[in-house]
Amino acid sequence: MERSTTQDRPAVNITRHYPVSPEKIWRAWTDPQALVQWFGPDPAGVVSIADVDLRVGGRYHIQFGVPGQETHDVSGNYLEVEPHRRLVFDWCWKSTPERVSLVTLAFKPSGAGTELVFVHERFFDQAARDGHNQGWAGAFLKLDKLLAPAWSAA
Repeated sequence: MERSTTQDRPAVNITRHYPVSPEKIWRAWTDPQALVQWFGPDPAGVVSIADVDLRVGGRYHIQFGVPGQETHDVSGNYLEVEPHRRLVFDWCWKSTPERVSLVTLAFKPSGAGTELVFVHERFFDQAARDGHNQGWAGAFLKLDKLLAPAWSAA
């Protein structure tokens, strides 16, 4: 019974097509130097910590926010690591460690670019889902800029 309840929980689903290789998108999600360039929803936001131990069972830790405002602190474990194809990790805010959700990324070659399929699921409730949906929307705007053709040529 609990299994179906978990599956029925709200999720954030985002699909993007980028005119770059899966390797470039993979790097944006897994290289700390790339993460600090886009992670977090606020255009004025700064990533102060981006630690990545990219292996199954390895951990990540990201701290971000707008200077002088609330700092957001998230971490988790990598559950699946298939370079340039699939990345799965759990997601846990420092402020609510009892609420663990799941993020799945699929990188699919598509024409001259890559389709990124992003799913964040297993939220505690609809309010948590809505907050994450808003946050991811802002973060993806920043990722879109980072992966624009001008950046990929650099």
